Amino acid sequence: MADGAVTRQIQALVDNVEKVILGKREVVELCVVGLLAKGHVLIEDIPGIGKTTLAQALARSIDCVFHRIQFTSDMLPSDIVGVSVLNPKTQEFEFRPGPIFAGIVLADEVNRTPPKTQSALLEAMSEFQVSVDGVTRPLPQPFMVLATQNPVEYEGTYTLPESQLDRFMLRVEIGYPGVGDELHIMRRRDPRGPLKDLQSVLSAPQVVALQNKVADVHVDDSVARYMLAIVQGTRSHDFIQLGASPRASYELFVACQAKALVAGRTFVTPDDVKEMATAVLCHRIILRSRNGDPLSAAKARAETLREVIAKIPVPE
Repeated sequence: MADGAVTRQIQALVDNVEKVILGKREVVELCVVGLLAKGHVLIEDIPGIGKTTLAQALARSIDCVFHRIQFTSDMLPSDIVGVSVLNPKTQEFEFRPGPIFAGIVLADEVNRTPPKTQSALLEAMSEFQVSVDGVTRPLPQPFMVLATQNPVEYEGTYTLPESQLDRFMLRVEIGYPGVGDELHIMRRRDPRGPLKDLQSVLSAPQVVALQNKVADVHVDDSVARYMLAIVQGTRSHDFIQLGASPRASYELFVACQAKALVAGRTFVTPDDVKEMATAVLCHRIILRSRNGDPLSAAKARAETLREVIAKIPVPE
């Protein structure tokens, strides 16, 4: 089993976020997995389901700088990464950092800004640094982008390019709350009260220490080969036009390690792989046309991915 203090810290983080996001522990744990694995999370679901609230609750639970960027059609890359401004007193240019310089960055409705501005996130998400005016500046640690988008409203939106989707370690759907939880939400006098009252339970150095623990989680060779077989299966399936990249296989590996740590274990099981495969791989594949398929694009990808996983023998 994992170290008791580590397990308590992780569970305290999950419990804290769940005070706001009722009845969605699995979803909260997925976001914590992304944080511990040094990955970024795309939260995609219908309006009013709590996408922004989930991101804010996770950010408030960690004692680090939090910035929210509300993406709009007129936003420029400099609005994200920052800009150099002439100081009239010194007659020298001074860099004013943008909101990307934070521990947790909420990219709200990321698909409402043009591709040129979306691309400003790529270097930050991949390299944990930004380059402005020829100078490379590191981002704080921990650093995580939580992006939200609405998959059912396309007016005034821009499709995220595959190169950017591949930078997100996990894609998460929240789903409707249960009856009891929704009744509780309805009876709240102040819907944002629990979020405003939320206190941090971990400091930035504690989060970094937990991230470093992920690499110590053991992955048996048979389980690693099981992961790779699933990824390679996406590249040979009849209905998949573009399969998962080598980055996807690496991030599946790390996400499974983080998943095991969240579960209080020091080793990865095949069940961890099955649970993480959809969240890690689903948004990275492109399907061929499936005529007559009534499923939405996301559901079609998930169904196809399940077909891939079903064909791969599970290691003993």
